[in-house]
Amino acid sequence: MVAAPTTSLPEALGGTRNWDYRYAWARDASLTLEALWVAACPDEAEHFFGFFATAAGTRLTSGDPLRIMYGVGGEQHLPETELDHLEGYHGSRPVRVGNGAWDQVQLDVYGELLGAACQLIAQLGELDESTAGFLGDLADAAVKRWKEPDQGIWEIRGEPRHFTHSKLMCWVAADRACSLGATIGASDAQIGRWEKAREEIRDEITARTWNDSLGAFVQSFDSDELDASVLMMAIVGFLPADDPRMRSTIETIADQLSDEHGFVFRYRGDDDLDGDEGTFAMCTFWLAHCWALLGETERARELCDRMVSCANDVGLFSEEIGSTTGTLLGNFPQAFTHVGLVNAAWAIQVAERAGAAHIG
Repeated sequence: MVAAPTTSLPEALGGTRNWDYRYAWARDASLTLEALWVAACPDEAEHFFGFFATAAGTRLTSGDPLRIMYGVGGEQHLPETELDHLEGYHGSRPVRVGNGAWDQVQLDVYGELLGAACQLIAQLGELDESTAGFLGDLADAAVKRWKEPDQGIWEIRGEPRHFTHSKLMCWVAADRACSLGATIGASDAQIGRWEKAREEIRDEITARTWNDSLGAFVQSFDSDELDASVLMMAIVGFLPADDPRMRSTIETIADQLSDEHGFVFRYRGDDDLDGDEGTFAMCTFWLAHCWALLGETERARELCDRMVSCANDVGLFSEEIGSTTGTLLGNFPQAFTHVGLVNAAWAIQVAERAGAAHIG
């Protein structure tokens, strides 16, 4: 499952943020698989984990960080090059092949893979030894590396930081591994390590990512930057959406990180890249998902409907939406965006049914 089948479609017309997404990202593919489960299309689960166990397993057993992306044949060496002889879409240069993030460390991928495995365990059937071992190795790597800085979900190309989302997903890795322990043949000692790390990560996140001045959880340890990825705290169950800090975070992002249409930017701070970008469609669906978790279904559905109106004539989305123009920006079609739509729609339906049952 590739992140998108296109390369170098710009995040701003005439800009330089033009990337190649024709690869299997561990994160994007895991989230796509979870969305397929929600949509009752789970058939790819076994093949997916077999692919990653084969492509990535040897790195884990040797103690190396997990690669974040692979070629469709399991290739691991994907250097980025620029094709200077091509003009690019509407003059948006450079046109790129490969992706410079291929060798980044992004710690969230452990949680995404284990989160998908936990949700899809019924579809995986009886795990073969290599896949079970791979899942245990993922958890071991997460609890070993969670204190390290990384480039984060947005693949920041500057200095590594202690990103909140990365720590959160290491918590997810430990939490889901504890649930999967017996299924993957984990020892009591292994499960004990995962349980201990889960509590340590929770304590560190709550102590170092809450910003009193903003009234929100922030992008990284001890920072003052908002980041839409912290909405995942509610979505993955780290905190209930109606926790006062989580509710305040959701409201702050809706107020300060959104455009006039309610569409959400990933973040506003410096990311060491030139040029601008549009609102990030996946983040907008995350916000709708969070409104649904809060029981504010009208607000959630209204935001979803506005986003859905931006789809093209066959109902497909790109990565971003132009804030002033409503133009589809970035690579197309983008798996991430459709994942967000499926999950937000599901959350809204669950919340509406719960509300109807309560009234009844």
